[in-house]
Amino acid sequence: MLDFLLIEFLLTASTVSKNLLAVIADDMAQVDELIRERLFSEVVLINQISEYIIGGGGKRLRPALLLLVAGALGVESRDKYELAAVVEFIHTSTLLHDDVVDESNLRRGKQTANALFGNAASVLVGDFLYSRSFQMMLKANSMRVMQILAKATNLIAEGEVLQLLNMHDPNVNEAQYLQVIQYKTATLFEAATQLGAILGQADATMEKALAEYGGHLGMTFQLMDDWLDYAGDSMLMGKNAGDDLREGKPTLPLIYVLHHGTLEEKNIVREVIQNGGGDQFERIFSAITRTGALDYTLQRAEFEANAAAEKLSGLPSSSYKKSLLELCDYLMTRRT
Repeated sequence: MLDFLLIEFLLTASTVSKNLLAVIADDMAQVDELIRERLFSEVVLINQISEYIIGGGGKRLRPALLLLVAGALGVESRDKYELAAVVEFIHTSTLLHDDVVDESNLRRGKQTANALFGNAASVLVGDFLYSRSFQMMLKANSMRVMQILAKATNLIAEGEVLQLLNMHDPNVNEAQYLQVIQYKTATLFEAATQLGAILGQADATMEKALAEYGGHLGMTFQLMDDWLDYAGDSMLMGKNAGDDLREGKPTLPLIYVLHHGTLEEKNIVREVIQNGGGDQFERIFSAITRTGALDYTLQRAEFEANAAAEKLSGLPSSSYKKSLLELCDYLMTRRT
């Protein structure tokens, strides 16, 4: 019973505040219903793995962004539900592939799909979700929509490959790191908000601003994720603290130490990036704390959050805009 309550707590903790997204609660319910409908396959294992991931307590942040922008622009078309589900399917497929590549065994407080079902099944179901999402895109009957989502999925894949190339490389600099998170994470945020703008028939200036809002918000999200890998609470996060360190990922806190640490600190960070080193977590944490690497990462995240908020200046006042602005603060203060 205790284990069940713990899992329920972790899943609840991982969701975006209900008050923050109350304005789209009914819309999100429609998207959840559509997701489960579109997940159906005659192949039982696909249903099992898809439901395991989709039903695993995720934030649904990317579809929420699409719905908030669409709401702010007065969109009534049900295409918003279909495209919100598409965005979530693309995101979920990347999670399946990510966990296989990273050899992760814990996400959102429970076993990853690859840990439970195996790598081969996870990769193939990820492919199924990708292909199903493209089937769903066609329902919008819009070449612009297809172009944006095709570009986004391509950039995400490039970001994954770039991250793979950067693994165990202590010479990765901040610009290279930012390019990876721009492609790998921010791209889908940007696509979600741009799709909302297109559905709302926003003019070119507004569409560009809303797309850039999503991009900056995505950068904020990933910078905070990398900060949380060292400063977060494993129980609240539903994953292992120091995972990036064990995998040899040169994220911003480590890159900062390599440029501002003592010779001893630089050497230990280089060694850990090259060889992985979860057992060195305390020494690394001491170095990133002493050098101010965590503070610097927070500053970079705050810069992106403020830039995102500024992009909403031309959007008319509404409860939807209020939630879009509040999301900037939420991402800076989240601990899961």
